[in-house]
Amino acid sequence: MNRRWANVDRIELPEGLADSGPVVVGATGGSGTRVLARLLKDGGVFIGSNLNPYEDVLAFGLFSDRWINVVEGIDGQVDPATCSTMRDELRTMVGSEYGEIPDGTERWGWKEPRSIYLLSFFDAAMPSLRFVHFVRDGRDMAFSENQNQLTKHGSAILRDDQLQLRKPAKSIALWSAINGRAADYGEATMGDRYLRVRFEDLCSDPAETACRVYRFLGLRGDPGDAARAAVSPPKTLGRWRDKKPASIRQLEEIAAPTLTRFGYL
Repeated sequence: MNRRWANVDRIELPEGLADSGPVVVGATGGSGTRVLARLLKDGGVFIGSNLNPYEDVLAFGLFSDRWINVVEGIDGQVDPATCSTMRDELRTMVGSEYGEIPDGTERWGWKEPRSIYLLSFFDAAMPSLRFVHFVRDGRDMAFSENQNQLTKHGSAILRDDQLQLRKPAKSIALWSAINGRAADYGEATMGDRYLRVRFEDLCSDPAETACRVYRFLGLRGDPGDAARAAVSPPKTLGRWRDKKPASIRQLEEIAAPTLTRFGYL
């Protein structure tokens, strides 16, 4: 168990749920996770019924609102009272959303991008979790209109000097911190229960990328045709290339290790 969450007791899932999930998709905001959620649904993954238009489970979004900044403000091990409250809320959400699984379901889980912030908590509470880490080039993300995560959580994550930067620089600093931390945890702790998928790879080779996800989750069927039909590279792909070179150099200096790690530099 991750020592930060040593005070979290595991949730005892019913046998059917423990054998088939959860599958969790997480990312920084604007990465394009909605198309991945649709492919998972096509493969027999039940991602909940109380969803917003982006295919996010509403209850898990509220959970993120309540707890991300609280947890980020705690240094070291999370106290027993906080762990107990979060665990009880999680158990209630799982029971409410997944108490009745539709016939034909291969796996169950949720897409709520900000789950990436609480990955180690979810993993400690539900060790059968499999995490799909969805990544898009941080330079593109820096110029996205979707800066909701920066607005909600930037002050809890970024250093004081980073908070003084202009918005694109703050955005890529948050992107680097959160994605780097998730990759560290996934690779070191989760092993074969962790899969990283790049948005750019899904756009350039949707069939093979979708097959990787299906293999990772043990889903049956060939998602190739569905992936090719569902994936359409957006006009914003590579938008950073049209920005001023000086601005891009600043972004690359801020996030160079993470950009390199994920194959963007």
